[in-house]
Amino acid sequence: MVEIFSAGEGEYTEKKSKFLGVVASVKSEEEAVAFLEAKKKQYHDARHNCSAWRICGASGEVTSRFSDDGEPSGTAGKPMLEVLEGAGVVNAICVVTRYFGGVLLGTGGLVRAYTESAKRALAAAQTMERRQGQRLSIATDYHGYGKIEYLLRAAEVPIVDTRYESEVILSCVVAPDQKGRLEAQIVEATSGLARLEYGEETGFAVLNGEVVFL
Repeated sequence: MVEIFSAGEGEYTEKKSKFLGVVASVKSEEEAVAFLEAKKKQYHDARHNCSAWRICGASGEVTSRFSDDGEPSGTAGKPMLEVLEGAGVVNAICVVTRYFGGVLLGTGGLVRAYTESAKRALAAAQTMERRQGQRLSIATDYHGYGKIEYLLRAAEVPIVDTRYESEVILSCVVAPDQKGRLEAQIVEATSGLARLEYGEETGFAVLNGEVVFL
C-alpha cells in the first residue's frame, strides 16, 4: 500500500474556473473530516470544496468516501477517488477547491478538471510504500560483518543502523516471508557465530534510502 509522506498541491484552470487540489496524509475518518472542514474554512469564498479519501483500518480493510459538494453527481468526488485508487494510495485525502469562472464546463469538462487537479496534487506529494516487518538485531564479529551485510543487501532487507563496538551490531527490518531463509543464510555464512535477536513487528517504508517507521 502507498501512503503520503508529505502533502502535495496542484492547480488547474479550465475556462477561467480555477481548481486548487491538495493531497495529504490522514489516519482516520475523523482526521479526514477535520482536514476537509479546515479547507472549507480556508477557502470559504469558493463555490465548491470537493473531497475524496481512503482510510485503511487495523485489519486491512479500506474505507472510501467522496463528496461532490454541489457539483453534478459523479463529476468531482468520484473521479478524485479513482485517482487515489488507481495509485493504490491509502490513509490519504484529496480536496479540490473550485473558484467558478463564469463559464459552465459540462459533465465531461468537470470530470476532466477534477481528475487532473487530483493527479497534479498527488504528483506533487511525496509518497512511500508501506511494508510490514519485524525488527532484527544481528551481532557479529568483524570477520562476519561483510558477509552479513552482503546477504542483507542481496535480499533487499533495509538496514536501519550499524554500530561498531567490540563487535558489529546491525539493526534491520525483515519481512515475514524473509525470516527463515535469511536466518539460515546468516547461520551458514558465520558458522553459527552471529547472534540474532528479533524485536517488535512494525509498519515501515523506505524513503530516499532511509527507513521510516509508521
